[in-house]
Formats: sequence, C-alpha cells, structure tokens
Amino acid sequence: MEELGRRIGSDLVAGDVLILTGPLGAGKTTFTRGLAAGLGVRGPVQSPTFVIARTHPSLIGGAPLVHMDAYRLGSAAELDDLDVDVPGSVVVVEWGRGMAEELADSWWDIELERPIGATSDDLAAEDLDADAPRIVTIARAGR
Repeated sequence: MEELGRRIGSDLVAGDVLILTGPLGAGKTTFTRGLAAGLGVRGPVQSPTFVIARTHPSLIGGAPLVHMDAYRLGSAAELDDLDVDVPGSVVVVEWGRGMAEELADSWWDIELERPIGATSDDLAAEDLDADAPRIVTIARAGR
C-alpha cells in the first residue's frame, strides 16, 4: 500500500483531492504515508482520527498534504468548517465518501479492501497494517 501511495503521490499537484474508503485495517493511512513520501512532505504521517486534520508542509517546494479523517464527523458541513485550502493543497480524506465530494469539482475515489474473510475482529491490532494483499479500486469522479 505504501509503495502504491508513493507512486501516485509523485504525480499529484495542488488541488487534487483523494477520498479513501475501506474498513479498519484496509491500509488507508499506510497508503497516505506512501503518498506523503511521493509528495516530499514532512512526516510522520499518522491517522488523524482524533485531530480530524493534519497538514504536512512540503520539504521540496511543492503543495502541502492535508490529511483528514471524516470518521467522527456528522456531515459535509463539519468538513467544510475546517476551512482547508483545497486549491493550494493535496487533500486526502479517509472515510470521506458521502461527505468530501463537495470539496472539489473532481476527485479521486479510492477504495481499499482487505482479503476476503478478514475482519477487524479477526485481526490483532498489530496485524491491521500487515503486509497482505489488498484490492484497490481507483476511479476519477466529479460533479
């Protein structure tokens, strides 16, 4: 997941919005960690679940990465209240489907799935980021 993120991140520019969907342990934050490396932004990249959003400035003069988590938010209005500079940043929103689409006219919809039969109940906490196959579906979407 991290290598895929790194490859995609190296091609992203300010204004790009990525909406990540997938169950706990699917690799959303791991993907974003790779994306950050590809963008050349300051880390470490950790899940923003409790802070809602983290900004990682560029170390190479590019766009900053805004890493958001919509899991605890109740509506798109709450996401909008964060007043993120979408045109000037690369924005990644975990758990954002159904809320983050209003951030931009177009976005990348990325769905991550764990192997069939694996649920968060089946995995120990330390195994959630385990190096296991994932199914990744990437689509360009817009209004």
